[in-house]
Amino acid sequence: MENSTDGYSTADVAANSPRFRRKSSTFVDAIHDLPQREEMAPAQLYSTESGRLFHAGKIAIATVGLPARGKTLGVKTRVFHLGDYRRATLGPGRDVPDDYFFVNASASSILLRQKILRKCREDIYHFLDHENGQIAIYDAVNPLAAGRLSLAKEFAKHDVKTLFIESACDDEKIIEENVRNVKISSPDYVGWSQEAAVKHYLARVTAKIPHFETMEEPELNYIKMINAGERVVVNNCNFGYLSHRIVFYLLNLHIKLRHTYFARAGTSREEDSYKVDADLSEQGIDYARKMSETLLKHREAERQALIDRGGPTTPLKKLTVWTSTRRRTVETAQFLYEWGYGVRQRPQMSQLNPGVCEKMSQRRIREEFPEEVARHEADPYHHRFPRAESYHDLAVRLEPIILELEREQNDLLIIAHESVLRVLYGYLMACNATDIPSLSFPRNEIIEIVPASYNNEATRILIPDLNEDIVPPSPEHGHVRTPAPSGMVSPLNGLGTPRANTPDTSHVCQGATC
Repeated sequence: MENSTDGYSTADVAANSPRFRRKSSTFVDAIHDLPQREEMAPAQLYSTESGRLFHAGKIAIATVGLPARGKTLGVKTRVFHLGDYRRATLGPGRDVPDDYFFVNASASSILLRQKILRKCREDIYHFLDHENGQIAIYDAVNPLAAGRLSLAKEFAKHDVKTLFIESACDDEKIIEENVRNVKISSPDYVGWSQEAAVKHYLARVTAKIPHFETMEEPELNYIKMINAGERVVVNNCNFGYLSHRIVFYLLNLHIKLRHTYFARAGTSREEDSYKVDADLSEQGIDYARKMSETLLKHREAERQALIDRGGPTTPLKKLTVWTSTRRRTVETAQFLYEWGYGVRQRPQMSQLNPGVCEKMSQRRIREEFPEEVARHEADPYHHRFPRAESYHDLAVRLEPIILELEREQNDLLIIAHESVLRVLYGYLMACNATDIPSLSFPRNEIIEIVPASYNNEATRILIPDLNEDIVPPSPEHGHVRTPAPSGMVSPLNGLGTPRANTPDTSHVCQGATC
């Protein structure tokens, strides 16, 4: 995957970012300032006063590998994809020279490549030096050892440490799947037929193969991932905590296709109580059955549709179910458990703690905590009410779940409270953190997310014949969303929420454009 879901459109990033940020409402922890929307990377669930995690210095991650090997990584930072700069430099409707992608290109093509590369590096330095950036991902092929050594020396002049990540692959099945499902969805192939796009892209790959040199330089820091994580080779990477965290993240990563589903827990007998771990109500049990039946019918219908289009007749991928340890989520999965599906309980997936706001109406909260409400309205992601959790706190708690979600190779159904679904959806769909508290998950819909390179696709699957009492409408005005323990009050149907029964392409969260 060679492009970015970074909503910044990397070739067009403004030269001067805002120099002043408003104070957040937390005051008591490491999140002192809330960055403006345009300063936060998509899916950046953490932010610090300096903008840099653990003050670990500046790191450039340079991808290495032939196209269609799955190089781009979902690291929470800004991605500088050379292909974006090429398209921006040439302008719309202009084709690259015929020999542009060849190593032995003409002098004019080499000059064009150097111009594009220079602009890309200038933006990387500006991001790291003037925008409190910490990790810049330089997404390109970087095929030659000499070129990689030169790149590392160039970054070192700017006090930037370089970590190369090579995605090596000789599994033809993975390569073909990546080309068909990822590469031909590139902006380079808009309006092309599938067969013509595949043929052209494979020709570009073939042109690079004789000249590609795999990573073996002992003096460089690199991670080599072989066949989508089948093997991982680490060389050096001895420059601190953050590089080790990157290695740990990559060990949990794979690029194999799978579907992730989100579903709300059913209603309980004491819906407005956080502390009371109540059983499902009769309506909640009815919801659990209909949700389970709807999901299984949808999966089978998708498989049949694939077969009708000439696809393989292979069985559906195994479905795993995750819930929290609270009764309402466990009991919502009961029908699937009885039908033979594996269910795992994850304590980290418990809902956001509402603190003193438990069982309090919106009106009472405003009357008793007017200052807290004002702070919450100013910063709903980082603010926490007394003895409560913020969405930032919840995101930190969910980090192990996010890593395991990346590692999961089965199709996955997550049954959880709406607050948990917001954070996990925000991560998968690259939403800006400031938009996460406003994501909407009505109880009469299942969310299906399918990974892709340029935009993950999200679809809403309607659950029919539910009692309308358990499917509350979203509020019509953007008033404060105070922590409702039941999740009965759904937030605004804001940008970034997928639409019913259609792949979400126009409403996918993309950083500041979410």
